[in-house]
Amino acid sequence: MGFIQKLTDSLAKTRAKFLVKLDALIVGRKIDEALYEELEELLILNDVGAAASARLVAQLRKLVRERKVLEGHQLRPLLQEIVSERFGKPKAIELQQGRLNVFLVVGVNGVGKTTSIGKLAQHYSEQGLKVMCAAGDTFRAAAAHQLEIWGERAGVQVVAHTAGSDPAAVVYDALHSARAKNIDLLLVDTAGRLHNKSNLMQELSKVRRIIEREAQGALRETLLVVDATTGQNALSQVKEFAEIVPLTGIILTKLDGTAKGGIVLAIQEEQQVPIKLIGVGEKAADLRPFDPQEFAAALLS
Repeated sequence: MGFIQKLTDSLAKTRAKFLVKLDALIVGRKIDEALYEELEELLILNDVGAAASARLVAQLRKLVRERKVLEGHQLRPLLQEIVSERFGKPKAIELQQGRLNVFLVVGVNGVGKTTSIGKLAQHYSEQGLKVMCAAGDTFRAAAAHQLEIWGERAGVQVVAHTAGSDPAAVVYDALHSARAKNIDLLLVDTAGRLHNKSNLMQELSKVRRIIEREAQGALRETLLVVDATTGQNALSQVKEFAEIVPLTGIILTKLDGTAKGGIVLAIQEEQQVPIKLIGVGEKAADLRPFDPQEFAAALLS
């Protein structure tokens, strides 16, 4: 199965929720003010968010005027075009050759951080890079064990301490081990932090400072893992985490299990953090770079 088809299948719940209602709204109608208002309401109800929905409809109005479109059924391809354009070009994960790269992976409980790290470890190991993982989640007893299982599967070393240890100490040891062994990529797991718990968030800031101090210039990505099924709550997570650690990208997981795929548009419109990876299944290969054009086609074509 090609990835476009995989992505289309993964968005089946979102498409079923949104497209059926969209077609019922626009097919057989002339374009008028009432239609625009109903369309904006539909977008809001499908997790696109109020501000993002207003901007999308405003751009749609402009395109309709420019192209002299009159019939409602012509709006869907215009929406696909607008969504593709507003996302811009794909934002690639950054890696520097010939030196240590560090990816710090953060997020709240249960979003799939450890699993995403395992998938990344397997992917980059298969690309021929020397990869190491740091089990920085010392609060959840099973976290290090889960990461070690992924490490064995991917053939990469996992640096771990006993449960309850200082996460910063784990990261410190991992950094020094990675440099001694000429590791290309160190993937740092962190405890699932509630974005409204200041003490845990400050600890995350400490981990980031350790990385910057002990491996200057090595921190290439700080990736926030967000569960697509949480819908609008994802926006507050992005905002709160970005205030503690500068985020370079988002990993959006569980797109295949939700009808709330519209959150992709809300994140794009309301936060200045690019979605870099999406999860559309359980296999390592199902964590894929986010391509805006592919997403727009899978959602709206």
